[in-house]
Amino acid sequence: METIAKVRRLYHLDKETVSHISRKMNLSRATVRKYLDHVGDEPKYPQRKSRPRPQLGAFEAILQQWLETDAHLPRKQKRTARRLFEGLQKAGYQGAYDSIQRWVKAWKANVRPGLHQAFIPLSFRPGEAYQFDWSSETVILDGVAMAIKVAHFRLTYSRMSFVRAYPRETQEMVFAAHQEAFLAFEGVPERGIYDNPKTIVDVVYNRSRKGQERDFNRRFLALMNHYLIRPTACTVAAGWEKGQVENQVGNIREWFFTPLPRFETLDQLNAWLWERCQERAQNHAHPEQKTRTIWAVFQEEKALLRPFQATFDGYVEDRVRVKSTCLISVDRNHYSVPAEWAGEWVRARRYVDRIVVLMESAVIATHARRMGRDKTITDPQHYLQVLERKPGALRNGLPFQKLPRAITLVQEHLQAKAGGDKAFVEVLLAARDHGMDILETACAMALEQKTVTVTVILNLVHRLAHPLPPPPQQTPEALHLKEEPTADCSRYDTLRGKPYVH
Repeated sequence: METIAKVRRLYHLDKETVSHISRKMNLSRATVRKYLDHVGDEPKYPQRKSRPRPQLGAFEAILQQWLETDAHLPRKQKRTARRLFEGLQKAGYQGAYDSIQRWVKAWKANVRPGLHQAFIPLSFRPGEAYQFDWSSETVILDGVAMAIKVAHFRLTYSRMSFVRAYPRETQEMVFAAHQEAFLAFEGVPERGIYDNPKTIVDVVYNRSRKGQERDFNRRFLALMNHYLIRPTACTVAAGWEKGQVENQVGNIREWFFTPLPRFETLDQLNAWLWERCQERAQNHAHPEQKTRTIWAVFQEEKALLRPFQATFDGYVEDRVRVKSTCLISVDRNHYSVPAEWAGEWVRARRYVDRIVVLMESAVIATHARRMGRDKTITDPQHYLQVLERKPGALRNGLPFQKLPRAITLVQEHLQAKAGGDKAFVEVLLAARDHGMDILETACAMALEQKTVTVTVILNLVHRLAHPLPPPPQQTPEALHLKEEPTADCSRYDTLRGKPYVH
């Protein structure tokens, strides 16, 4: 229609010829004349006639029976036209795949036209439920493009959103995301609506097609029991049952992740995401209560949420064995434990930000968690007992290659002399009782005083670990003098006249 209007203006207003318009608009002269004669509504073009349904003979009954059987199955279990074609070939069909494809398309359009596009509207009470989902996004952290996972929450009544980014989509991050969401909402809804991921659901099975039942993960059920939430899993391949959060995934990607956000750390990104969620809620109308904002409806719903009280200890525990190198393998990385537990079975708890290792109920090691794979994280104090017996491992030992700067300078100074390895081992052993921080401070003081010897460093460590008590600020009442002494030098004159007695 825009082209027609432009052609008519060039001819009637600018007085250009048909040939000139034809060359200028790259149209044939017949088309230009047709456009000049057109007056009124948009032109109507004849519709292309649809191709008739192919005739498959005796195979139509077989194909129709298969399609009717597949109609009762979940979407992911239905056979495609290609699989149906291969099945008919085994039954003796010698026609083309295109005929089967067009027959299946026509059957689906005629049997239940439009039914696959029809949905039932859902309604929720304030504080009744939330919907949860994950999405994959890309951000730039510290100048590097990284793929992250984003946890999405949505309160079904107020439509309030909460999103938080994590490095992965593991179970401990599911737990952490729930805790952060409930803290942000300042309350806990009655019910949670989920997909069927392996971090939440162990088994989905069908009993006589009367309904799908699920075995929820035990740790996930512990989370639900802690917050008294009733979990509800969607039907397989029925995303419309949590359509609010499904739509939110696409909207959040457009609003927050286009163009790629740039931040130094993941914590800065998450703080910014929550600020943006609040801004959107305050500036956009509720889809049903159009005279109110999402934020206003959220304030109403927040008062009806159950109070958020004790936090859930959101860890995932594995039973692992300590290798002879005093390392355990957790999530494709290696972490050290004290040498005394080499060869023993221990329990490793994975949190979002740390790894905690326990022997029975006692914590024997804690490390900051590292993402990625094939990384080795060691604590030099875990190897001091071995180093006492094998001082030769000091020079190339992995745990001792990244010691604090002050300790490294002391090591270089001592090893420049004969027997320096054993002397430095004696210095390092002081960290076993007093910690690496005190040893680092003592080494720095020895370097500053230019007296780098084992005796001086150990003395400084002892003084730092056991400082003298500060002097009392007030004199005790029992030590107060009742009569102040007076200075009387004349008393010494009485001693001058007395003879000296041997």
